[in-house]
This record gives sequence, C-alpha cells and structure tokens, in this order.
Amino acid sequence: MEHLRLLRRRPVLVLWLAQSLSVLGDRLYALAVMWVVYAATGSASLMGLVAVTESLPYIALGTVGRRLVSRFSSYQALAWVDGARAAVAVALPFLWSPDAPGIALLLAGVLLLGTLGALFDPNLGALVPDLVEPERVQQITGLLDLTGRIARIAGPASIGLLLLFVSEVQLFALNGATFAVSAVALRWLARRYATSADGAAERPEGRVRSSVPAGPVLREHPRVGLAIGLHGVALFCSAVTAIGMPALLATRYGAGAAVYGLVTAAVGVGAVMGNPLASNRRSGGWLTVCCGAWALQGAATACMGLVLDLPALLLFALLTGIVTPATSVTLRARLGAFAPAERLRLLSVDQTVIRAGGTAGMLVLPFLVDVSPRLAFGVGGGTVVCSALITLFVALRLGRLEATQAVPAGNRGDAVFID
Repeated sequence: MEHLRLLRRRPVLVLWLAQSLSVLGDRLYALAVMWVVYAATGSASLMGLVAVTESLPYIALGTVGRRLVSRFSSYQALAWVDGARAAVAVALPFLWSPDAPGIALLLAGVLLLGTLGALFDPNLGALVPDLVEPERVQQITGLLDLTGRIARIAGPASIGLLLLFVSEVQLFALNGATFAVSAVALRWLARRYATSADGAAERPEGRVRSSVPAGPVLREHPRVGLAIGLHGVALFCSAVTAIGMPALLATRYGAGAAVYGLVTAAVGVGAVMGNPLASNRRSGGWLTVCCGAWALQGAATACMGLVLDLPALLLFALLTGIVTPATSVTLRARLGAFAPAERLRLLSVDQTVIRAGGTAGMLVLPFLVDVSPRLAFGVGGGTVVCSALITLFVALRLGRLEATQAVPAGNRGDAVFID
C-alpha cells in the first residue's frame, strides 16, 4: 500500500506524527472548550460565539495577512507556533471562569489559538509536497488527509471517555501535550531540512520571506479559482448536516444521540474507504473529479432529507463519506503542484474561503433547519449539486475558449482539456 511505503521514509513519518497530533490537539481543544463553556453556563449561543471567534483569524489572515503568514513558512517557525499553542492550551482552564471577565479571557485565548492555527495550517500544507517526488504529491496529500480524518473522528470519540477519568484541567494539559510533541517533531524536521516553504534557505534572523498576491495567480489559473469557490460553497452548505442532522433524526425518526453517533460513524468509515481511491487516482481531469465528487456529495445530502428509513439514511451518509476525500485530496494535490510561494498563498486563500463559508453557514442555515430539517437538506444538497455543475460548465467553456485562441484557424479540433 502506497501510504505504508511513504511512512517508511523517516521525514514523512515524522511529519505524519506532527500533523496527526496537531489535528488531534485541535479537535480535543475545540471539544473541551465547548464542553467547559456549556457545562458552566448552559448557553448554546455562547458555544456558537466561541466557534465563530476561533474562525475569525483564519478569515482575517487569509484576506489581509499574507506577509505575516509567509513569515512562518519553515519547520522551525511552525515548531514555535505549536509550542505556543501548547502553552495557551494548558493555561486556558486556569484563566477561565463562568463570569464576564472569565468569558472575555476565554474568548481571547480562543482567538489567539485560532490565530496560531491560521499561521500553522497553510504553511504546513505548503511544505508537505517538498518531502516527496512530484508524482507522489497526490499520495502524500491523501495520507495526511486520511490521518487528519482519523484524528477528527478519534477526538469526539475519545473526549467523553477521557472525561470519565480525568478532570477538565487534565484534559487541557493532554491537549497541550499533543501540541508539544508536534513541536518537537517539527523541530527535528527543521534541523534536517533548512528550507522554507518559499524555497529559500531558512533565515534564523526571521526576516520576511517572499510572498505573492493571489490575484495574478488565480487569473492565470482560473479553474483553480473556480474550484476554491466551489469548495467554499460546499463548506457553507455542510452546515446543514452539522446542525440539521440531530433535528432530522429527532423529527423524522424519533431518534437520539445513539443514532446520531451511528450516522457520524458511517460518514467517517466512508471517508476512510474513499481515501485510497482519491490518493491513487491516475486518470481524469482534476477539476472534473472535484466537480463530480461534490455533485455526488450534494445529491446524497439532498436524499438524506427524502428517505423514509434509517438504513437508507445510513447508506447515503456512507456515500457522502466515500466521495469527500476525492474533493479535498484532489484539490490540495493540485495546489501542491504550484511553486512553493504560490502554493502557500493558494492554500491560504482556500483556507480563508472554506472558513468564511463554514462560518456563514453556521450563522445562516440554522434558521432554515428551524423551518424544516428535510427542506434544509434538500436546499443544501441541491445548492452543492447546482454549483458543481455550473463550475464544470464554466470550466469547459474556458477550455473551449483557450483551445480556440491557441489553435490556428483551420486546425481546430473538438478536444477540450481541463487542466
């Protein structure tokens, strides 16, 4: 299996460990904060405020902070970022209290952790492709996507069990430990590879590394811009399943948390099944694959609101999980093919778009879920299907236009390629 072959390379194994622990730390921290806030205040709105606060730095830095983000384009800098995240995660429960000053300090801590995450995520993604040959970028992208998904499943699955044996302070300490181990792994990589994500040698004095604006790159590669935009639409609509699934199960099937856990597990199992297919794709245009996978995911989401029995719902949940890696792995592998500085900027733009879309969806779509969970699933899934088909249509038109401009009159064929 290709994933196991990659893990035989020590740098890939160390990076895999660092990324897995960072994602697990992210999940544990997010769930622990939500649990502590709700247990202390009983306020669902405050939980929502915490979630939005954590996303704001991703949107802000991706929009206006490209030079700041590029300062952290090295393993050494990312090791310091994870070290800082470890310190903040450990300190947070000692600063928290269920009164106004405590809530303000909690939000400040969440904002700081979100800022550190916004600096960490695109830079690590930009460094990953340089660990392997160009033909293996798709495979290493799939490997890290798979481990990230497993960590996201393990976080929610383990936190309830952990809270039976450890206190909330100890849980945050465990969270900090995951970041600390990740920092050590990144420090090892920094010593082994003294290169930054923009391809220049690491500068111990910390001078600003070169950065590129996104506009010219996206104008030169409009299909990449289309895919990133579609990614944002899909994440906006994904709030339907995140928020609407418990309501759909309760109103249509009279089911509770146990069935919700089963549905979530079906999505996770599907993602694990679909990842090897996405990681080892050899043929087909990358944008066609992305659009097709998003269209299937949207159709399955819409069908969840229409089916009349739980087995069918679980089947569609499994299908959404299977096709999801085809979207994320394919797009990130395409972005990984760019030059390092362009790669970093495009990954940052993609992160900004999906965070903005996801946050907007969490703020807007609950109102539609309140009206009718079934309607919300239909609208959300249908929007993704339509957006994917429109994106593919526009990409095909661009291909025909470029072919017409590139081929002299009299020598034009009918072939259309999507890069």
